[in-house]
Amino acid sequence: MVTNENLRPETDDLAETFAEVARTLRAERAEQGTLDKIVELAVKTIDGCDHAGITLVESGQVRTPAATDEIPRQVDAIQYETDEGPCLDAIREHDVFQTDDLLQETRWPNFARRAAEESGVASMLSFRLYIQEDTMGALNLYSMTKAGFDAEDRAVGAIFAAHAAVAMSAARQQDQLEQAIKTRDVIGQAKGILMARQHVSADEAFDLLRQGSQRLNIKLRALAQQVANDASQEPGPPPSSA
Repeated sequence: MVTNENLRPETDDLAETFAEVARTLRAERAEQGTLDKIVELAVKTIDGCDHAGITLVESGQVRTPAATDEIPRQVDAIQYETDEGPCLDAIREHDVFQTDDLLQETRWPNFARRAAEESGVASMLSFRLYIQEDTMGALNLYSMTKAGFDAEDRAVGAIFAAHAAVAMSAARQQDQLEQAIKTRDVIGQAKGILMARQHVSADEAFDLLRQGSQRLNIKLRALAQQVANDASQEPGPPPSSA
């Protein structure tokens, strides 16, 4: 586990540091746990970073599912409201965006000064999180001092963001696999209930679920779960008389 108070690597230790980061992230199997660990490690690994957050893109919408504290969420909310800022540009333009002084920043006039005045953040550094061409979101780093990030922070941050993206992708695939297994199990349970009730085959029971899903306009898994829940609440057979 990564336990040092600050993991800022010297040049000779860079590979070892990121190997440890990779192992630590890999140990987190669930997606939310991975996101939480990424922001925690970002502050420990990147010297100028006081706070960190992750922006995810889902169905064209952006949100902040993980942050070290409320400051990233506060700044991100202003970015989302004004539709501008380094995080959004990192996602849209597939590049790294850095600002050394939000109070003097002119690229994002509706966001920058307001974010600085309301949160106290002075400088930011945002990296796109992606696997091949699939943009998942952005890693956002926040410093409470002007010019809080130097060239080495930017280089280390880029490597860290690459490790983070790989870990996020693996955790997302794991979550999807576990969800698929749960879906298969609950559909199988619902099929068994319908087979017993309706005296139909497994294929016919599945057709009943599929037709009901289409008719009610709900997902097949949700209908199967409802069938299983209803069956579990039904009273059992009366006790036999002695």
